[in-house]
Amino acid sequence: MRNFLMFCLVIFPFAVLMSSCDREPSVAGIVPKPVDLKVHAGHFQLDSTVRIVLQNTTDSKSGMVVTYLNAKISELLGSPLRIAEKKVRGPRIIINIDSTLNLHPEGYEMKVARKRITITAKTAQGAFYSFQTLLQLMPPSASSPEIRKGVVPVPCITVKDYPRFSYRGMHLDVCRHFFPVEFILKQLDIMAMYKLNTFHWHLTEDQGWRIEIKKYPLLTQIGSKRTEGEGFEYGGYYTQEDIRRVVQYAEERFIRVIPEIEMPGHALAALAAYPQLSCTGGPFKVRNFWGVEENVFCAGREETFGFISDVLTEVAALFPSEYIHIGGDECPKNRWKNCPRCQARIRQEGLKDEAELQSYFIKRVEKILLSLGKKMIGWDEILEGGLAPSATVMSWRGEEGGIDAAMQGHNVIMTPGNWVYLDHYQGSPKVEPVAIGGFTTLEESYNYDPLPEKLPADRHHYVLGCQGNIWTEYMYTPEKVEYMAYPRIIALAEVNWSPKESRNYADFLARMNNQYPRLDVRGINYHIPLPEGPPDFVAFIDSVTLSFSSTRPVKMVYTTDGSDPSETSREYSEPLTLRENTILKIRSVLPTGKMSKVRTITIEKQTPASALQVTSRAGLLMKSADGNFIRVGDLENAKNWKQQIIQDLSLRFNREKPSAAVITGYIDVPETGVYYFSSDNDQVWVANRLLINNDGEVKRFSRHDSSIALEKGKHALKIVFLNNTIGGWPSAWNGLTLQWKKEGEQEYKPVGKECLSY
Repeated sequence: MRNFLMFCLVIFPFAVLMSSCDREPSVAGIVPKPVDLKVHAGHFQLDSTVRIVLQNTTDSKSGMVVTYLNAKISELLGSPLRIAEKKVRGPRIIINIDSTLNLHPEGYEMKVARKRITITAKTAQGAFYSFQTLLQLMPPSASSPEIRKGVVPVPCITVKDYPRFSYRGMHLDVCRHFFPVEFILKQLDIMAMYKLNTFHWHLTEDQGWRIEIKKYPLLTQIGSKRTEGEGFEYGGYYTQEDIRRVVQYAEERFIRVIPEIEMPGHALAALAAYPQLSCTGGPFKVRNFWGVEENVFCAGREETFGFISDVLTEVAALFPSEYIHIGGDECPKNRWKNCPRCQARIRQEGLKDEAELQSYFIKRVEKILLSLGKKMIGWDEILEGGLAPSATVMSWRGEEGGIDAAMQGHNVIMTPGNWVYLDHYQGSPKVEPVAIGGFTTLEESYNYDPLPEKLPADRHHYVLGCQGNIWTEYMYTPEKVEYMAYPRIIALAEVNWSPKESRNYADFLARMNNQYPRLDVRGINYHIPLPEGPPDFVAFIDSVTLSFSSTRPVKMVYTTDGSDPSETSREYSEPLTLRENTILKIRSVLPTGKMSKVRTITIEKQTPASALQVTSRAGLLMKSADGNFIRVGDLENAKNWKQQIIQDLSLRFNREKPSAAVITGYIDVPETGVYYFSSDNDQVWVANRLLINNDGEVKRFSRHDSSIALEKGKHALKIVFLNNTIGGWPSAWNGLTLQWKKEGEQEYKPVGKECLSY
């Protein structure tokens, strides 16, 4: 009930905002929120008679941005507007780009009056951002109902606008999973819409090398491919022509592309291709599971720095950005500790330890970059052992690294996981698609401030902005990337652009209702909060009451007749009490009418399963067999089963030795009632009923909780555990797991060995 009351408290002011938003959705819905916006009476009528007048074209990119605007208008009207060489009478869009103006380089002023639209900017980039605001005042597509007889109404407003921070970024890891060029271009379009100006492209990793380097062809011939735990080959890389295409497309949208070439750690894909650059000499395989790899570039070999220089020389030629990101994070030092060459390097350079050896490595790379006319960015581990003089720090392990770097006089980009890691769950792990972990809601991302409270005001100028990071271990498709990124990356766009004092989360949610149709037009698979609460199977004895909540204030609708809910189905407003078998279907609905996927919950009335009258001993029986079994059905081919007695479910497995285990015995139920079970193992059977089935899924977290009515006493128990790797996650990292709770209890707890026997 507490969750429902909180929902009501949040939704009421939101509904008030929505009512005004519905009257003038375009005016109320600009994102990021401008610095100053005033609404006036009336509309400018945009139609084919309007002319574009370009004045004071002091910026060489002026023609490019006007072409961009005209192309967008053409999408709405069916044809572009004519461009006038001089002043004209009649309806017009006047674009004044003048480098002598006293405006922010990325800022603009815009006035929409009944007869003309006037845009003023110091640079073409500022004008480009004014176009993004102007387009948000218009309907999202040519099929929008607001467009009648080829006329697009544009509300009369006055805007003065400029960004809070100069660095407004989105990061994308294409190494854990590879995404085609067309997908990258699509994301650049959306970045431009929300005035993001930096695309951080994570191109090399333990799990894949994704950029063509002409001098080292094995990097892509070998390093771009891996054999997954399921047995199939996975790969992909970008040719240098692909890179140029992306960079040019980004430049046309005033987005700089910063490549990341990981070093000295996260380099196994490179070492698989060129093992002589390691401490041990290999051989290596491209890593097919997640986590931190022990094998790194050898800091004691001169060949390592020659290789890095060659690679960065080709990279620098492809990317005009002044920055190249060199990673520098999560570099284990064990190989260096045991490497004669690395230890000799420590002695020769008078270094204290391996931490200073990493600093030595980074500083040598910095010199290479400076010789190429580039500046270095690295994750905050590059602070360890001493920071390279010209380095910019990305602070990801909280804000402390960023504060430390700023206090030393270094530029900082804030990327702390708690707020900007878009691979985190944005809803309950029990209902959301599998993710790496963490929990970062849209509200948390929106309320982030890149200027830490602990940082003195005289150091604020070192904080360039913040960046949303998209790590793709569990993002297997382009659709999943978008589901995780949007709308949180749009919230971070506003964090970077809009004044802190003007930002308000409820207001942002209301304005986003003008954005969702625009994302729909562009085919973006954005996240809609799911109804959270009960699992997909609920057992009860007499009756059961189900409560639902969500991470954002959204309407929820449901049915009990087996049909999928529509926007007009019954609205969930209070907990539901059920006394009969029911198939409950429930989903969320945005104010735009867009709906979430359907959650189907089977509610079943049960007579408690009878306890078994058996004599048993402490422990469980486990039979195991070697082999890489991907699905439970594969156990039909298992041979040479071995049997043993285990005392509890704490047994661990070796990831490098695939196997299967079937555990049987009894679970002792302390009192009659309904029990909920949770496990990330492949299958759990209780009282001869398949209760949990994770067969064939990525078992990063338990996502198929279930319940059953049981009598007090012993009941048959079977757990099937496949020691395999699916989707990059080794189930050996889970081990045997089984948790339970009695109906009414809030938290699951492990089934103790006192409740297990055979």
